[in-house]
Amino acid sequence: MKLLSINLGHLQTIRYGKRDVETGIFKNPVDGVHSIGLLGLEGDRQADPENHGGVDKALYFYTMENFRVWEQELGRTLPPGAFGENFTVSGMPDEAVHIGDIFRVGGITVQVTQPRVPCFKLGIKMQDMQFVTRFLHSGRAGFYARILEPGVAAAGDSIALRVIDPHGLSVKEAMLALIKGDRQQEIIKRALKIPALSLAWQTDLRKRLQS
Repeated sequence: MKLLSINLGHLQTIRYGKRDVETGIFKNPVDGVHSIGLLGLEGDRQADPENHGGVDKALYFYTMENFRVWEQELGRTLPPGAFGENFTVSGMPDEAVHIGDIFRVGGITVQVTQPRVPCFKLGIKMQDMQFVTRFLHSGRAGFYARILEPGVAAAGDSIALRVIDPHGLSVKEAMLALIKGDRQQEIIKRALKIPALSLAWQTDLRKRLQS
């Protein structure tokens, strides 16, 4: 497992329908060593910190294995940062990473908190508004992580698995909590038993369970 690219974004205003929206999803690779605190990468910006950012979603990881599948399906090359991820990595496919797993990435320690839930801005980024639903159902959402130990990291740093969460709910499986089907209730109940689950997902999944 390796950190292939660190990607930073600045706030941009883009046109969506009849209104202007602000977004930080347009991220580009940056060189050198970067500081990462409890709220994520120094210098990175989010337009909607309630849904993209904060302690439970300090960093967004997306693995190169997912990139390769999308490149085949879309018929084009996708650069690091294409999905708005902070860390482009290798060796961390959604089916092999679990909610609650702990990793050492360069000089920081992180814990997986939830899958990424795509919003309309991903559709704008990919120039295809239908892509949001496609991404949601793909099982290739990537994941957010909280920072357990702040520090520094750089592209090329190795990634080491420190703790496998005992609940064994993969990021790929966890996405089924959002999709109506035979396993939705089961996955919601399993996810809610994981202490590491983000507060946002705890709140959302309890509401889904009640409804």
